[in-house]
Amino acid sequence: MPAMPDLTANDTATLGEVARIAGVSPSTVSRYLNGSARVSEARRQAVEAAIAQLNYRPNMVARSLASGRTSTVGVLTQDIASPFFNEALRGVEDALAESRYAPLFVSGHWNSAEEAERLSLLSARRVDGVVMMHGHIRDEDVQAVARRLPIVMVGRATATLDLPSITVDNRLGAYKATRHLIELGHEDVAFISGPQDHHDAQQRLVGYQDALREAGIVFRESLVAKADFHEATGMLAIHQLLESRASFTAIFAANDQSAYGARLALYRRGIRVPEDVSLVGFDDLPYSSYCVPPLTTVRQPAYEVGWQAGHTVVQMIEGQPYALEPLRVELVVRESTSPRRR
Repeated sequence: MPAMPDLTANDTATLGEVARIAGVSPSTVSRYLNGSARVSEARRQAVEAAIAQLNYRPNMVARSLASGRTSTVGVLTQDIASPFFNEALRGVEDALAESRYAPLFVSGHWNSAEEAERLSLLSARRVDGVVMMHGHIRDEDVQAVARRLPIVMVGRATATLDLPSITVDNRLGAYKATRHLIELGHEDVAFISGPQDHHDAQQRLVGYQDALREAGIVFRESLVAKADFHEATGMLAIHQLLESRASFTAIFAANDQSAYGARLALYRRGIRVPEDVSLVGFDDLPYSSYCVPPLTTVRQPAYEVGWQAGHTVVQMIEGQPYALEPLRVELVVRESTSPRRR
């Protein structure tokens, strides 16, 4: 857990005073604070003791002017209120805190023009790097900023952008979720989709179709209900399926939030989960293990995705080599699924 800020720090103490008390030159103190050169153990201890005695806090503005860095990283997210993005942003923040960088969060709201404007704003604020989480921004708008700043992409990889990209296998995760329901004997599996233009949602639909095809089950468009990753549209999707009189014994929702809405709609219709209908989500949000019944879902490591993105952008800023670790999805079976009743 990052240390609490010292609200009693001495803003009037100077670097020169630290140097005088430590018995070293101001340049030695500066090198120690910036980490720009090795300082002997004896001098390090003397500088740290002087800093503690004076309760000294470096002037970040002066340091940024001297170093050309602001020690800030821009984080372009989409929906800062989303439970999924909350987990990922927490990972970014923790990774940056380890290297003493501060995040500057902005939201694009799935609007390409707004995302481009926010990215331009971050660049104008002279952040040292950017983490971009999903979105619809044009590749050329990203590339224009990437010429000046290190950028790490999350949830997006394109052939035209030669940038580090952290993704999870949405198609495989959806396949695992649907395959689980098929193995329980369900052949009529409905699918609550995500936004039609969202890459993750598209890949989850493909994974759902893969599992049906492998099992010899004909894909039926009538069993696909449109939603947008939010609880309200998960509820509407259930109403759409029931009013169409589509026959189904199981539902795979493209994310947990949609599954929460679906669960509530089924409850209000007197349909039991899992006795009448099995239900699977995708994400494994923190609430999913506490809802009633606990939700079977596909776990994607949202926190780890954010942490790796934050860690990688710091490595890029500081000119260090980096390597992206593969992130796995896994099925988490809980009480919302059961064998099909004959």
